[in-house]
Amino acid sequence: MIESTATAGASATLREEVARRRTFAIISHPDAGKTTLTEKFLLYGGAVEEAGSVRARGNARRSTSDWMAMERQRGISVTSTALQFDAFGCRFNLLDTPGHQDFSEDTYRTLAAVDSAVMVLDSAKGIEAQTRKLFDVCRMRKIPVLTFINKLDHPGREPLELLDEIERVLGMLAVPMNWPIGDGPSFRGVYDLVNHAVLQFERTEGGRHRAPVTVGNLDDPKLTAILGDRGHAELKEQIALIQGVTPEFDREAFLRGEMTPVFFGSALNSFGVEPFIEALAKLAPPPGPRASDSGDIAPDSDEFSGIIFKIQANMDPQHRDRMAFLRVCSGRFEKDMMVYHPRLGRSIRVTRPHRLFARERETVEEAFAGDVIGLVNPGLFLIGDTLTSSKSLRYEPIPRFEPECFATLESFSFAKSKQFQRGLEQLEEEGAVRVFWSIDGTRMPILGAVGTLQFEVVASRLETEYGVETKVVPMEHTVAKRVTLPPSGADVQWPRASIRVRDRHGDLVVIFPSSWEEDYCRKQNPDLGLEPLG
Repeated sequence: MIESTATAGASATLREEVARRRTFAIISHPDAGKTTLTEKFLLYGGAVEEAGSVRARGNARRSTSDWMAMERQRGISVTSTALQFDAFGCRFNLLDTPGHQDFSEDTYRTLAAVDSAVMVLDSAKGIEAQTRKLFDVCRMRKIPVLTFINKLDHPGREPLELLDEIERVLGMLAVPMNWPIGDGPSFRGVYDLVNHAVLQFERTEGGRHRAPVTVGNLDDPKLTAILGDRGHAELKEQIALIQGVTPEFDREAFLRGEMTPVFFGSALNSFGVEPFIEALAKLAPPPGPRASDSGDIAPDSDEFSGIIFKIQANMDPQHRDRMAFLRVCSGRFEKDMMVYHPRLGRSIRVTRPHRLFARERETVEEAFAGDVIGLVNPGLFLIGDTLTSSKSLRYEPIPRFEPECFATLESFSFAKSKQFQRGLEQLEEEGAVRVFWSIDGTRMPILGAVGTLQFEVVASRLETEYGVETKVVPMEHTVAKRVTLPPSGADVQWPRASIRVRDRHGDLVVIFPSSWEEDYCRKQNPDLGLEPLG
C-alpha cells in the first residue's frame, strides 16, 4: 500500500510539473524586435534584473541570448539559445532562434523542439519574407502561434490593416486580445479586450526596467487628458468596432493553427509585455504527445524519453566542450540515470546534465517533459538522436536541409592543422555547415551551407574559438548529390565543371554548378545514382 501510494504521488507530481511547462520559440524577420522581447521576458520572469540591449553602448548590459562574439559585434542572432524562467505559475523554456534566413536550418531544428511559437511583427512592416517562411514551418509542424505586434512606439500601419494582412497572407483568423492606445510618440498603453480594462504604462530609463502600469476603465477622464476629446472618442469608436466585427477567441481553433491571438505593444519600452507573458501562460499549450516509431508518447508517461535537437561547441570558454541540447519529451529525467541510446544500441549514464541559460550553465538534478537540458557531448550524440528509458522507442529524425551555397576554406597556418580539423569536425557536428574533402586529400575543404552568412560564422568561430585564421572563397556551384556508381562499372561522363568529393562518412558526393548540369549528368549516365544528401 505504501509503495502504491508513493507511486501515485510521483505520478501526480509528474502530471503537475508537465502541466506547468510552456516550451516555445520566438520567430520573426530580422529587426522586428525578437531579441528585445526575449530580454523583456527574462526581466519580467525575474531571470535578469535589467534588460539588455542588442547594440549596447557604454555600461549598458548586452542581451543575454546573443552571447557569441559575432552576435555582439554585428547585433544579430546567429544561433539558437535556450533560456528558462518562471512566471505566472509556469516554467517557461524559451528557445530564441536566429532571424536571418541563412540560419533557417537551425531555426527549423529548434521549432522541432517546441510546443508553441510567438510571432513578432514590426508594426510598420507587417509580415516580412522570413516571418512567412518560419510561419510555414510552424504550420507544417502544427505549432500554435501567438502574435505580438511590436514597435507601437514608432509610426506604423493601422492595426486593422495589420490584422487583415495576417488573415490574407497567413490564412488564419487574427483575433486581437488588446488594442493600442495612441501610436508612435503618443503610444500610452493598451485596452484589454478580454478583461475590459485600460492598461496605461510609464516609460523607464532606456526601457531596461519594468514599466509601471496603471489600470483603469475606458471612461477614465485621465484618458481624455492624454488623448484629447477627439482622440478619446476615436478610441472608443475603434474598440466598439473591433468588439463588433472580430470573432471570439477559440482555443481549439488556436491549437489547430487556424487562429492566432494578437497583442500590441512595445518591447523596447516594456509596454504590453507583462500582459503578453500572462496570456502566454494561459493560452500556450503544455507539452503534448509526440510521434515515435512506437506510436504517440504521452508527456506524463512514466517512461523517460527525449530528443537531441541541437549541438553547440565552445559555449563556455573555460570548458571548451560540446553541449547537446535535449528536449525532454516524456517522463522525468534524473541526474546520473541510465538511458538507452537507440542509434548506438547501448545504454549510457548521463552524469553531467545542465540547465542552460544562454551560455551559462548549472547542474540540474531533475527535469520534466517540456524542459530543455544540456548534456556534455563526448562524441556520443548527434542531432536527431533519441534517448529513452525504454529500448522500444525512437522519435522521428530531424531532417537536414540541402546546401545551396558552396565555398572553399583555406587555413593560413599549417602548424594549426589539428585545430583546423577539429574545428571543422565540431562545427559540422552542430549542423552549421557540411564539409567535403577532395578524393585525393590534396585540396582545401569545401563548405556547403543554406546561406552564405554561415561561411562568415565558420571563419569567425574558427578564429575566436580555435585560434585558426582562414580565408573563405565563394564558389558558383549550387547543387550537391550523393553518388551511387553504376553497378556495371561503366565509366561516368562527368560535366567538366562538376567536382567530386567525399563527405564525413566517406561517401562520394558530386557538386554541380547548377541543376542544369545535374540534369545533363543524369541523361548522359542513366545508370548513375544521384540522391539528396539527407
